[in-house]
Amino acid sequence: MIREWNEESLDHRNTLLYAMGISEEDAKRPIIGLLNTWNEMNPGHFPFDKELIAEMKKEIYQAGGLALELPISGICDGICSNTPGDRYTLPARDMVSSEVETVAELNMLEGMVMMATCDKVVPGMLMGALRVNIPTVMMTGGYMAAGHYQGRMLTLTHTKQAYAAYIAGDMSEEDYKGIVRNACPTPGACPFMGTANTMCAMAEILGFSPHGAASCRSQTEKWHELARQAARQIMEAWKQEIRPSDILNKSSFENVVRYMMATGGSTNSVLHIPAIARQIGIDITPETFDEISREVPVISTIYPNHPTNTMEEFEMAGGLGAVVKELEKAGKIDASAKGMFGTIAQKAALAKNQNKEVIHPVSNPIHEQGGLAVLHGNIGTDSAIVKFSAVDPAAWKFSGPAKCYDSQDDAWHAILRDEIVAGDVVIIRYEGPKGSPGMPHMETFMAAVLGKGLGSKIALVSDGRFSGATGGLAIGHVSPEAYEGGNLALIRNNDIIHINIEERKLEVDVSEEEFERRKKEFLPIVKPAKGWLSLYRRQCTSAHRGATVYWEKE
Repeated sequence: MIREWNEESLDHRNTLLYAMGISEEDAKRPIIGLLNTWNEMNPGHFPFDKELIAEMKKEIYQAGGLALELPISGICDGICSNTPGDRYTLPARDMVSSEVETVAELNMLEGMVMMATCDKVVPGMLMGALRVNIPTVMMTGGYMAAGHYQGRMLTLTHTKQAYAAYIAGDMSEEDYKGIVRNACPTPGACPFMGTANTMCAMAEILGFSPHGAASCRSQTEKWHELARQAARQIMEAWKQEIRPSDILNKSSFENVVRYMMATGGSTNSVLHIPAIARQIGIDITPETFDEISREVPVISTIYPNHPTNTMEEFEMAGGLGAVVKELEKAGKIDASAKGMFGTIAQKAALAKNQNKEVIHPVSNPIHEQGGLAVLHGNIGTDSAIVKFSAVDPAAWKFSGPAKCYDSQDDAWHAILRDEIVAGDVVIIRYEGPKGSPGMPHMETFMAAVLGKGLGSKIALVSDGRFSGATGGLAIGHVSPEAYEGGNLALIRNNDIIHINIEERKLEVDVSEEEFERRKKEFLPIVKPAKGWLSLYRRQCTSAHRGATVYWEKE
């Protein structure tokens, strides 16, 4: 047994189990928690229904365990996009980790199968699992089908671009509503290389989910079989007492970064991977991302890094396993890294690259460097992040006058009114972890930029963050953030900003002496926050260090 019970406490627990119809014999079995994030407001988690739970319970019971379902929060970022609710999405990651820790420790679980798909829930669950450190596997929800309207491929993010075009008079209301109605045709993770699919890939690369789970269409028979496999594997892990700490090391997390660079994964990884690694004392920093970015090229792109390919084309080409195989052949990934389902080498051996136009060999990359860059300069003196695989190379070097806004909402309305023009560098500040608080997405503003055809003609620099589906010259995670007195707060309209992605520079033509003078006049804007958001503001670290309450202060 993983847990140690005394006779009285075990009998006391069992008395309560008997009340729910569990037999005396079944109460002697190891209890495996099915930590389920199913709910009716998240299409990514909607597939974790009673049918799937029954299948997993049956597999676990046949292997000698007793699986009991336990609820965990499962939020969808898209539900609250461009609303005040978006301030809660990143803090929800830490809340989910607390729920996992509490449910596992309070109930003295012998093992866990965690079910999650979406942006903050997958990393939150993994953070909690690493603190608990009992046998754990994860089943992710698979991706949704791509949408189509009038012969055009659609995803959720296209609705925001369409709205900007509709407001500008470039699209009819009928077509705009048609895109809204057809963008998300089935449950599952949005089928682009956003945060959800990046995080599901992370779970598989770290070894918590079955081979192929991160690039499998939701609700298919293949997906159901992977869930059954996960249920069988948790019992093997329990019998052998394999804990997360037995399979994870620094190389495991670096492998995730390598995969992310090869596929142009979400910038939110720079928040989540360091926060997860920190739970077991491993340091992954933005500098880690930048070092690996210089070494691992982009070999596969789907939307927004590619105009039409989605997870459907990616899966048909061989999916995650095929990318791993190409990286392993080129010595760009640590193939000895272990997981609950085998090593990276074993994963590569199971895979085949079916389409080298979708998943390139490392010798024929799409970009010579990885899909993300960490910028430095007198704006982000700690760091700033850009997903340059989604940026037109013509815009990798960009200079222009600053237009400053203290919220995304102000900037969004300004661009809809055509007050922002080609050549501008838009500053959106006080949207960082503490400033907002909660560090919401700046995707609504950037979708409006793309909807107006200005994706390579306007730059955005912000202490907020982005959806993984954001395209265009969008620089986020600026640290220190404006709320904490970072230089971002001191920039004024018409200061000249210089961006050079290849040289990793983000600078403004303001001298240190002028910054010092401006600092004397600085008073932060304090946006209202209550309850959990107020607590998060007081306790969270900077974006440079994961934006989490679970990071011991250095």
